[in-house]
Amino acid sequence: MLRGWAAQGLDLDLVVFEPTPTPEIAGLIARQGWTLNPAADAVVAADGVVLSVKPQSLALALESTVRAVTGPETLVLSIMAGITVEKLREACGAERVVRAMPNTPGQIGRGITAWYGGADVTAADEELVRSLLAPLGALERIPAERQMDAVTAVSGSGPAYLFLLTEALAAAGEAEGLERGLAERLARATVTGSAALMEQSAATPLELRKEVTSPGGTTAAAIDVLTAGGGLVSMLRRAVEAAVARSRQLGRQS
Repeated sequence: MLRGWAAQGLDLDLVVFEPTPTPEIAGLIARQGWTLNPAADAVVAADGVVLSVKPQSLALALESTVRAVTGPETLVLSIMAGITVEKLREACGAERVVRAMPNTPGQIGRGITAWYGGADVTAADEELVRSLLAPLGALERIPAERQMDAVTAVSGSGPAYLFLLTEALAAAGEAEGLERGLAERLARATVTGSAALMEQSAATPLELRKEVTSPGGTTAAAIDVLTAGGGLVSMLRRAVEAAVARSRQLGRQS
């Protein structure tokens, strides 16, 4: 997010609390004239707070930093799985809370972020949230907060599923005699190229798959294996269900 804000030239008087900043991030903050890790009690209540920590670390973040810089008029933008608007309002002492779930392609401006605003969020708040999230890629506003767990499971965790598929495809190619580097290059280019085609095409994923799958051909033989007994479709359904359940569990535990 910091990279995106810097690239967009957003006019932000930014204070960053990061216990272990990388040299790259520290340098970026310095070049932008932002502030890194001041004493929390030296910072007045902020207009907005972006809360980007693991749900398990929320209590520590609240104690060490967040409560010191958050007031009743502060807008809180939470990027945490599972933690509800109501719980965040109580924990932070803020009335206006927005939840968002970006994903890792946002690092290059090609991600997608779903967000949900609580009842007290104003039109001006929405405009600010959009300006902060737009550098990461596409935006989707979610009508009901209960959908955020499914968003987390599909798009938040989704890049890992694609990376695992790429790993597995490369390993399968290597097992069939391809040199390891070649197998990985083929798998990576296939996944990224297919994603680009899907983005640019008006066809649905089903239609694109059928275009590749000639009856009785090699692709059809592979698809038969991937779909047998529910196969990949069933596995992904169970994977998303597990991620949703874990998101809800994190919300209850934090």
